[in-house]
Amino acid sequence: MSETALSGLTAQSNDPSFSDVWDELKWRGLVHVSTDETALKELLRGGPITYYCGFDPTAPSLHLGNLVQLLTMRRLQLAGHRPLGLVGGSTGLIGDPRPTAERTLNTKETVAEWVAYLQAQVARFLSDEGENAVRLVNNLDWTAPMSAIDFLREIGKHFRVGTMLKKDAVAARLNSDEGISYTEFSYQILQGMDFLELYRQYGCVLQTGGSDQWGNLTSGTELIRKVEGVHVHAIGTPLITNSDGTKFGKSEGNAVWLDPALTSPYAMYQFWLNTDDADVIDRLKIFTFLTRAEIEELERAVAEEPFRREAQRRLAFEVTALVHGVEATEATIAAAQALFGQGELSDLDAATLEAALRELPNTTRTEPHATVAQTLVDTGLTSSLSEARRAVTQGGVYVNNGKVDDAEQAIGADVLPGDLVVLRRGKKTLAGVFVASRG
Repeated sequence: MSETALSGLTAQSNDPSFSDVWDELKWRGLVHVSTDETALKELLRGGPITYYCGFDPTAPSLHLGNLVQLLTMRRLQLAGHRPLGLVGGSTGLIGDPRPTAERTLNTKETVAEWVAYLQAQVARFLSDEGENAVRLVNNLDWTAPMSAIDFLREIGKHFRVGTMLKKDAVAARLNSDEGISYTEFSYQILQGMDFLELYRQYGCVLQTGGSDQWGNLTSGTELIRKVEGVHVHAIGTPLITNSDGTKFGKSEGNAVWLDPALTSPYAMYQFWLNTDDADVIDRLKIFTFLTRAEIEELERAVAEEPFRREAQRRLAFEVTALVHGVEATEATIAAAQALFGQGELSDLDAATLEAALRELPNTTRTEPHATVAQTLVDTGLTSSLSEARRAVTQGGVYVNNGKVDDAEQAIGADVLPGDLVVLRRGKKTLAGVFVASRG
């Protein structure tokens, strides 16, 4: 992570108002469950330790849930500790048990490709400089050479089936109609072996992960205790939910991804901008490096002047810039302003403009000769041609922020880069129009 990449962002540093990184993690709400708190606090206050977090390549990108872990790792690194970023080339072939149904196994080639993608993403959030530079590891390196017999003799003998059955995800699946395969049942053994291997190779004594992974995290701490006679630690971060109890950052099967090809910078910025007042302060604590004093000031702004949405705008900028860079974030802000007539649409690059238009609720594709009146109907901005013509006559229709005088003019007469058109009725009702190429 270079200083150039951080230009314009809040400086990445731990808040000196806290006595140590453990107290800051607690204040930011990043510790939902852990091994011995007193021992952990003492451990993190001492000399540098090695810690790790694992990410399985079950998709071609990480998402906002993973960002919680990446930023937790970064805070520990800023405190002087040594991070190991594990991308699971072997566990990704198996799949962590979901509470509801068996995962579809991806091909070895696909998983290997996704490993490379995720390693690049992990590396972007952690410094690769200095004595505590991040080290990327792949658990396929130590599982692939191991035979099934060796796995059962050296690792499997330390696990008790009764204990494994009590793990939350396993118990949920056992009580479902589908049950659970031995493949997914064995996942916790593989993750436990990862911790043991990293302890042996690098002296790793701490694993972080989501609290829903607690059973898998403790499988590693228990394995190391049994095999090596050493007590190591784990931290489970809370699962982030909205104040109404809904899942954060994920609608049905639609995560907010860190890859701009899957979730554009514009879409990510809008996601954060739409954060509810009841959630925004907690989000600032978890997802930004703003200090306690800065966050408390924004908390006062939410209480006293919520209509200004100052906290949401700061959150949206900080996180989008952290993930996609300052330049891309500033482009998304310019796009949002230009859509509503507060900037020049022609100054926007086609990719940013297209991403913005795709986020609008009313979009359509049309031919260049289609009339403005018909396009108003096609996009749902008016319910009929007569209403469309009346809106034009009243001076309330705009194409690319220019007022329309003729309802019968061709929508393709004035297009932006990428053959795009912004159609607006009134001040706030927008539609994106993708005009078929005239070439």
